[in-house]
Amino acid sequence: MTEQDQPTTDGFATRAIHAGSHYEELTGAVIPPLYLSTTYHPHRIGELRGGYDYSRGTNPTRDALQEQLAALEGARYGISFASGLGAEDAILRSLLAPGDHVVMGNDVYGGTFRLINKIHGAAGIGHTPVDLTDVDAVRAALEQTQAKLLWIETPSNPMMRIADIEALVALAREAGALTVVDNTFASPYLQQPLALGADIVVHSTTKYLGGHSDVVGGAVITDNEELADKIRFIQFAAGNQSSPFDAYLTTRGAKTLAVRMDRHCDNAEAVAAWLLTRPEVSHVLYPGLEDHPGHEIAAKQMRRFGGMVSVRLKGGEAAARTVAEATRVFTLAESLGGIESLMNYPSEMTHASVKGTELAVPEDLLRLSVGIEDVDDLIGDLEQAFSRL
Repeated sequence: MTEQDQPTTDGFATRAIHAGSHYEELTGAVIPPLYLSTTYHPHRIGELRGGYDYSRGTNPTRDALQEQLAALEGARYGISFASGLGAEDAILRSLLAPGDHVVMGNDVYGGTFRLINKIHGAAGIGHTPVDLTDVDAVRAALEQTQAKLLWIETPSNPMMRIADIEALVALAREAGALTVVDNTFASPYLQQPLALGADIVVHSTTKYLGGHSDVVGGAVITDNEELADKIRFIQFAAGNQSSPFDAYLTTRGAKTLAVRMDRHCDNAEAVAAWLLTRPEVSHVLYPGLEDHPGHEIAAKQMRRFGGMVSVRLKGGEAAARTVAEATRVFTLAESLGGIESLMNYPSEMTHASVKGTELAVPEDLLRLSVGIEDVDDLIGDLEQAFSRL
């Protein structure tokens, strides 16, 4: 695609559809071909065609996804991985050394905690969980540990807490720490952490970016060339990059992110409002509700409030299990962010790895990934499940 052929607007949906999607020169195919080749024939020794030699290092399909991911976060560098945890691992390996320290939320995703605690902890990386909504506690943790990295997840999984990205970035800079924001729950459509000062954004692209529950992947996005080079080296040297077909599926899904997220948000708002009317419910955790502790901050840094809703039931663990196993439209399963609605019981599913720790999830809590089905069907399904209580 020539320079004059590039879209001239900065609209999010336009970038999602066109960034990285250059038509193929030979035939004019609007959708670029899927390059499955593992190796490439050079013009001659030392003279590569387009910079391609071996697909672990470079691949046209993966390059297209990486260009698209960077554009969605308003950045220069996108680096795609085989999974979200693979992306997180690359950040930690490239930026930290034995003796370094990470400050992170005390309700961070269980898989992230397991990675930092079990894998990198064994390699000499320290960590301190802290309530990211308590600015004084974060400041103290950064200073006391001389942390190299502040790990932010907002909205948090599954407690739906909201961290003030700008405020935390300022604290990290004062302490000489870099900031990483896990933007998986919000997606680039709803939240732009780099524009708020963050150094790095990480995604499980398995979730909203892929959007169809059919491909596992991860991404690291940054505007900092030095950080990008370090993380890209880990991608190449450790061989944790996304495969061409996975990259193709992810870029295909991300093209419709904007329209999907608007529907996710519409449905989640309706589901949260319905849950508030139920006598069986003790708490509805959704930042779009005005009484949510992080509502004002979320309104400041998010376009809308997302498609994730958590709910706590007065009947405790037994009630949560009953509802989780009784739904018919909501599917009982791990993961989130797909077009279909999912019901999750985090204590025994996605967050089982943090049971018995300070990150443990309440046993009365359900996490709903609200899909894009007809909202009346979703509420009707919840109603019949609640009738079992």
